[in-house]
Amino acid sequence: MLDIKLIRESSKEIQAALSNRGYELDLEKFTKIDAERKRLQVDVEFVQSERKKLSNEFASLKKQDLSTEELKANIEKMNNGLKAGEEALKDIQKELEDFLLDIPNIAHKDAPIGKDESNNVVIRQVGKVNTTNSKDHIEITSDIDSELAVKLAGSRFSVLKNDIAKMQRALIHLMLDLATKNGYQEHYVPYIANADSLQSTGQLPKFEEDLFKLTNDMYLIPTAEVPLTNLYRDTIIDSSSLPIKLTSHTPCFRSEAGSYGKDTKGLIRQHQFEKVELVQIVHPDNSFEALNELLANAEEVLQVLDLPYQVIELCTGDLGFSSAKTYDIEVWMPSQNKYREISSCSNFLDFQARRGKIRVKDGKNKVFAHTINGSALAAGRALIAVIENNFDGDNSIKIPEALVQYMGKSHIKIS
Repeated sequence: MLDIKLIRESSKEIQAALSNRGYELDLEKFTKIDAERKRLQVDVEFVQSERKKLSNEFASLKKQDLSTEELKANIEKMNNGLKAGEEALKDIQKELEDFLLDIPNIAHKDAPIGKDESNNVVIRQVGKVNTTNSKDHIEITSDIDSELAVKLAGSRFSVLKNDIAKMQRALIHLMLDLATKNGYQEHYVPYIANADSLQSTGQLPKFEEDLFKLTNDMYLIPTAEVPLTNLYRDTIIDSSSLPIKLTSHTPCFRSEAGSYGKDTKGLIRQHQFEKVELVQIVHPDNSFEALNELLANAEEVLQVLDLPYQVIELCTGDLGFSSAKTYDIEVWMPSQNKYREISSCSNFLDFQARRGKIRVKDGKNKVFAHTINGSALAAGRALIAVIENNFDGDNSIKIPEALVQYMGKSHIKIS
């Protein structure tokens, strides 16, 4: 959530910055709602003050054993008016909150300005791409079975078997080992989150259709970012405890609303997939250094797997709702002859912390923390990349050296 003071004091600048993201801020509506809130708040506070005076007068008359009937009637009339005013104020405050919750974060001043992904900027490419394999992962191995998953749950699910299932587990193990080596505290978290948690990290209310809703405002988590960040919701953190670095492996659940017809085969776009998430909660002065560190931590997974990849910086029009600056890591997929996203590493500044009331005590001051997160990595896409980049074109998949200790073998034979 943006600081309302910024909108009040720098409305035109904020409107222009949001326009670069493709969001048109309705300043006329904001001004109208905010003015009405202020008017009602002043009215309510005035009536509360007057009621206090009458109450003191009532107590004085009562003490002197004088008549209080007329005063009592006036107080009752004032109470009725105050109740109506408080209800109106509550309604306008909710309208203002809903307005603010709909506004995305402001892109960092260094983010490339652009309309969509075609305007993203390649920062670097690492490794030599494999252009010899044209088979995709489901052609290479029958141990990724989407048809069997349809029987169990429907489309956009897969059943993994045998060494392929074991290799996904090995990838997750490797990712967690690297994360903990880099100072992230491993957590096991619930796979269900309440509405407050999802509002805090920015999925609600705007993106409810992308979630799997259960009952009583409970949802399957779309990413471990939600529970990990919300561990510190409504918390004041001493600056000496920063940075806080968290990691967790969880399944992630996405409804993939609006993506029908896209990547329907295989593991690219699933309703359920595995991911290892990295989250940092940091002092506002250090968030961009933390973003670069987290990006390096995510890249390390691909480096030890010896997979070719590129890092791109997202332009303003392609940023996620809560992000001010994002680097995507894209791994090479030989069968598609292109790079595909495997991680997004983002700095949200104080956007999530303001929503979730995550603050830092720095001396006598309390400021909102900055939150950073990224995947390290999406295990399903890492699995695809390992299979396709290490297929010998015949009947064997070479297991990356970093995974041999977890797999107990150097190759997977394809029958």
